Amino acid sequence: MKREGFGWKIARNLFLLAGLGLILVPLYLVVINSFKTLEEAGRNFFSFPSSLNFVNFQSLFSNSNYWGFAVNSLIISVISVSLILILVPAVSYAIARNYTKRYYKGIYFYLLMGLFIPSQVIMLPVTKLMTNLNLLNRQGLILLYAAFSLTQGVFLFVNYIRGLPYEIEESAYMDGCNVFQTYTKVVIPLVKPMIATLIIMDLLWIWNDFMLPLLILNRSQENWTLPLFQYNFKTEYSFDYTMAFTAYLMSMLPMLIVYCFGQKHIIKGLTAGSVKG
Repeated sequence: MKREGFGWKIARNLFLLAGLGLILVPLYLVVINSFKTLEEAGRNFFSFPSSLNFVNFQSLFSNSNYWGFAVNSLIISVISVSLILILVPAVSYAIARNYTKRYYKGIYFYLLMGLFIPSQVIMLPVTKLMTNLNLLNRQGLILLYAAFSLTQGVFLFVNYIRGLPYEIEESAYMDGCNVFQTYTKVVIPLVKPMIATLIIMDLLWIWNDFMLPLLILNRSQENWTLPLFQYNFKTEYSFDYTMAFTAYLMSMLPMLIVYCFGQKHIIKGLTAGSVKG
């Protein structure tokens, strides 16, 4: 194996440090300014706070409907991911085990077309469709998340399932299992790494999404999610960016915890899905 040159190692490490800085510096600014008053942040935006000041957190929780918006985000995220977990593996299994048939292969490539269409292109027709169906509400948003997740989810799952040995399923059929029993008792346990990957990726996407809630939930403030709530700080709090940073921090914490516990599953699932098939 050819050894890396000294210059390449330096360039690689500098590149990694630059990438690390792009991630950590904004996070550092969010954290430190959450514990500052607006006056202190205005004096020195980059310095540590002179003391831990929890006034911003108290104001966030007492003077706004933060917990209501957090509950909206939680409900939409949990129900959407649950629906995705029902649809994506089932559709992918049907396609993977019938891939040689023209009908299923056509469905597969039809779904993959969604990966190449920019989301901005379809936002206007999607909004028009949901308006005509009277689905400008949380239920409509959940349905859209489930539909949009099929493109990437089916792509990952089909490749993964096609790499599984079919002999295991044949053994289940010989033992008297039908297709549904084989799917639930044999296939689902084998695709757990991809299921974990799907949960974490879609949960991060749905929790932090801004565009779809802005288009679908803009009729009533009661249906807002946390990203919509944060977007309106500049009018509600007169550009009080320390309060905005406090809201950002509280919104990030649940997803940071989820990602820290689930990152190994994402890496395992994506790696396995990329080499099987």
